[in-house]
Order: sequence, then structure tokens, then C-alpha cells
Amino acid sequence: MNDIKQIVKKSGTSFFWSMRMLPKAKREAMYTIYAFCRHIDDIVDGDDDVAEKQELLNAWREEMNNIYDKKVPATEIGRRIYKNCMRFKLPKEEFLRLINSISMDIPDPVQAPSLDKFLEYCRGVAGVPGNLSLRIFGCKDEEIINELATNLGNALQITNILRDVKEDAMSNRLYIPKEFLLKADISSNDPKTVVVDKNLAKAREELAQLADEYFKKSEFLIQKLDKQTARPVKMIAAIYRKYFKIMQNRGWEIISPKPQISKMKKLTLALRAYFGK
Repeated sequence: MNDIKQIVKKSGTSFFWSMRMLPKAKREAMYTIYAFCRHIDDIVDGDDDVAEKQELLNAWREEMNNIYDKKVPATEIGRRIYKNCMRFKLPKEEFLRLINSISMDIPDPVQAPSLDKFLEYCRGVAGVPGNLSLRIFGCKDEEIINELATNLGNALQITNILRDVKEDAMSNRLYIPKEFLLKADISSNDPKTVVVDKNLAKAREELAQLADEYFKKSEFLIQKLDKQTARPVKMIAAIYRKYFKIMQNRGWEIISPKPQISKMKKLTLALRAYFGK
């Protein structure tokens, strides 16, 4: 299991602290979920040609059948999922939803999607990990799982998009919804053109308002969780809220450098959230 733990630790993910404080079985399940998400993301972001990427992603769809139906996974991560995650009754369709959402960046990178497509993307790439995590943390209420995973997932992913807008543009990606660009009088879909447009701040501010609404809805829903289940969720939300506040306070016209939070500050935020301070 140490290899998967190192993948999580070396990534510098904000999720590491919330995972680290879980009981062993839940911690190993969370490490496995994160490693899987990272692996699928790496396939899409990698240097392989489109046909090979699609073949690899289809192989993972087949691996989900191996895990859930045949009970004989063929890959190391698949075996980890089977060993560490199945006890938590994680839905197969959520794994498939993640694969499908991350796949939206192939064959062509996402550029100025419609708001509906944007929310579908966020639900898949961030809502799925939230949905699976809540089950591992111990939540049994399907309505809360789905509502909280969607709202907090949207808040976290929008924060990522606001933070990474310049980096994404260099990769020819533009995740800001077309509706928000048009409202800011930006007609171009070209990432490198949009990222230097003087009106980008207006579009980012509009997207930030949406993220703020999702954060507030999430905070309300977290209160419905029992104390033990809520703790790791609060830790994750607190760190992302801090990233969001840094950007909000310095102004949405500033896209570089990306906001940074030191490991010590992340730990402090996580512990405060954990102990309710």
C-alpha cells in the first residue's frame, strides 16, 4: 500500500491531510480512490495519441466490469479497488462517470463549454470523488451523499479552474462556461486569447460567485452529517475555501502566480476544521 500512499503524498494534494487522519481501512480506501483518479487523469493528460488514450480508457471501463461483475480485476489499481474499496459498497456507475467526464478532454481539449456541459464535467471529475469519499467516511444517506458531493465537488472544481486558468490556457484548455464569457463581452473560445483579454476578470468573478454559492450550500449540508463523518469533509472544504479567499481578496484580474498554501498552513487549517475551531 505504501506505493499508493506515496502517490498521494508526493502530489501535494489538499486531500492528503483529511486522508491521513482516517482509520486504517478508510485511509487505504481513500488512497486507492485518489490513485485511481490520478491515474485516469494522467492518461488524458499524457503524451499518447488519441487512439491509444481512448483504448486505455475503454480498458478501464472493462476493468470496472472485472471488478464488479467478474470479481477478477486485471490491474494492480483494480486489485486495490477490489481489496480496499468494495467493503464500502461504492457504486460502479460513479467510477464510470468519472472516466467519462475526464474523457471530455479528448479528442479535443475542453474550450468554453456550455454551462450544462460544464456542470456535468464538474460533477464527474470532482463530484464522483466526493460521492465515493462520503461513503467511505461513513455517510449512509443517499440524498445527502448526492447533494453534498455535487455542491462541494462543484465548489472545489471551480476553485481549481479559477486557480489554474493560465496553466490550462497553455494546455489549450478553457473551462470557463461560454455563457460567462459572453456576459463579460468575450466572444473568443481560444484559451490563449481569452487569458489575456481585459474582460477575463469579469468572467472569473461571475464564476467565483457561483463557487461561493456552492460552498455555502455545502456548509449547510455538512451540518447534517454526524461529527465523525463531517470531520474529513470539513478539512477538505477549509483548505479549498482558503485558496478561494486568497484569489478573491487579491482580485479576479490577477491570474498569476497561482495562490499557494504551505504544508504547515494546510495542516493548521485541517486541524482547526477537524477540531471545530
